[in-house]
Amino acid sequence: MARRYDSSTTTFSPEGRLHQVEYAIEAINNAGTCVGILAKDGVVMASEKRVTSGLLAPSKSSEKTYKLCQHAACNVAGLTADANILIDQARLRAGRYEYQYSEDIPIEQLVEHVCNYKQAYTQYGGLRPFGVAFLFAGYDQHHGFQLYQSDPSGNYSGWKATVIGANNQSGKSLLKNEYGATPEEKDDEMKVEGAEEETSMPDVNKALQLAVKVLNKTMDATASSPEKMELFVMSLKDGDVVHKILNTEETKKVIDEVEAESSAAGDS
Repeated sequence: MARRYDSSTTTFSPEGRLHQVEYAIEAINNAGTCVGILAKDGVVMASEKRVTSGLLAPSKSSEKTYKLCQHAACNVAGLTADANILIDQARLRAGRYEYQYSEDIPIEQLVEHVCNYKQAYTQYGGLRPFGVAFLFAGYDQHHGFQLYQSDPSGNYSGWKATVIGANNQSGKSLLKNEYGATPEEKDDEMKVEGAEEETSMPDVNKALQLAVKVLNKTMDATASSPEKMELFVMSLKDGDVVHKILNTEETKKVIDEVEAESSAAGDS
């Protein structure tokens, strides 16, 4: 039945589905994993770096994390070429807003603009959906640090912690159990439903460790290494938003802390 309705982005199936959009979402589910975690003093984003060939020259800039403006950044899962178009749109919108109003654009308005652009590609004939999903991290003076997720359909939603890309369901289940939980709560299997609503946010260091745990669970590699993951932190310093991609030594330190915690838990 689907074969009769999947040739056009604009044609609904009898079940009310747009198959081309679902195919784009499925393509993202095979992309490298990206993790976003909201901390009380910043936002952490971690992504899997897939090395397709040892002959490739190392990139001079990140292929997963992009700065949109001084107070916003994003992580990409899916087709990088598609992402570049949308990233340019976001940067253009942020620049025009600042020029027009002499202040930073609210994060949700920036996300909504990009998602409206993506949604148009599911509504007009002769176009295909963008094969990319985003995690948006940002800060504004009214709502503080924020984390949003968007997919090819143009939907977006705010999150405390989420995962996109390969094995995202197993990553989300880990986040659901460990985000904001104390060691006593992790051991308690009789947690009542809805308890996650009262979770306390971790600090940036704890969020980095949790992000590495998620990547360790979702990546195919048996052992984690700094070459296989990229860690990004957005934080405040003297009132200014700071973007930082951890270098190899800093990433290795976080990985070692996670392994030490795991071994200690195993010994106990």
